[in-house]
Amino acid sequence: MPALTVTTVAGKTARRGGRDQAARAPAVLRPRAGLFPWAVAICLVLLGAAAGFRPVGAQELSRGQLVYVPVYSHVYHGDRERPILLAATVSIRNLDPGQAITLTQADYYDSEGRLIRSYLTQPLTLKPLASTRFVVRESDTRGGSGAHFLVRWQAAAEVNPPLVESVMLGTAIQQGISFSSRGVPIRPR
Repeated sequence: MPALTVTTVAGKTARRGGRDQAARAPAVLRPRAGLFPWAVAICLVLLGAAAGFRPVGAQELSRGQLVYVPVYSHVYHGDRERPILLAATVSIRNLDPGQAITLTQADYYDSEGRLIRSYLTQPLTLKPLASTRFVVRESDTRGGSGAHFLVRWQAAAEVNPPLVESVMLGTAIQQGISFSSRGVPIRPR
């Protein structure tokens, strides 16, 4: 029967079932190289599949969507809820390497759901893997902390849906804040 090798926390090696058992540090069992990582990976894949998870970017193909994108013109801090003004950039990236998509709507709404501004006056076509952006200036405080964009896109054939995100950035005195939000496809009514 082969001896089981045990590596101690102190880095000393001892063999169980053999003569060298004088290591003083607590032992940590290490599974055979190669087997354990594969077993963990297989379990994670099976659990993910059972839970409905998909790899990043793996979405169903689509010919168009209406996407809700959270945007914040300011956030609050401190006990007195002082606002920090934010500039916001809505980024739309065509993830399809072979097909163009056309943006037909990019509308900015305030916290009450009122339209503030339509950023598109005519459809905008994004070539494969191209992107565009819409900027809400830091000085534009009309949106509030619950502002959002509605972005509508369409394609001639089924494509990978675009990545639609917002990035907010603000600075006050010597402090800065930045964060992002992902767009969520919704069903139009």
